[in-house]
Amino acid sequence: MPAYTEEAREAELVRLMEQYGDCVKRMCCVYLRDLSAAEDAAQETFIKAYGHIDQLLGGEIRSERPWLMRIAINTCKDTLRSSWMRHIDRRKAIEELPLCVYPGHEDSLAITQAIAALPVKLKEIVLLHYYQGLSLKACAQALHISAATATRRLQQAQAKLRKLLSDETLSDIS
Repeated sequence: MPAYTEEAREAELVRLMEQYGDCVKRMCCVYLRDLSAAEDAAQETFIKAYGHIDQLLGGEIRSERPWLMRIAINTCKDTLRSSWMRHIDRRKAIEELPLCVYPGHEDSLAITQAIAALPVKLKEIVLLHYYQGLSLKACAQALHISAATATRRLQQAQAKLRKLLSDETLSDIS
């Protein structure tokens, strides 16, 4: 692998932050349900990405968005496992979530609450596919699972959401 200059590494990091910063922060917001924790997790995501920036520059990482989303999800998981987060009361009403999460429309509020109630594996696929707009193949890559597993998880999530939501509300997200 060729050696890259510090300027090239920093330029690539700046580009990634400008291009994907909002997406990463939104993902962390929805995952953690706390704006300050999400901001910290987003920063940590880019710090971790910088540690592997040579692989990205060298072409070893072909799909940067799924790669960054995987780092963000892992960072959020680490945050939730931390001793600090175990002592914080995270039971907030959805209306109290920061604007980057709270959609403001009553039907969207119900959908966001239902997504937040999903098991982690199902929530991840929904966040990546619907909130981040990744294809199922890119979701599978980000989650390190097969495309068939990604499809199955999305179908399971949709089925659970159907049970939680009325058909009228669900038709708004289709």
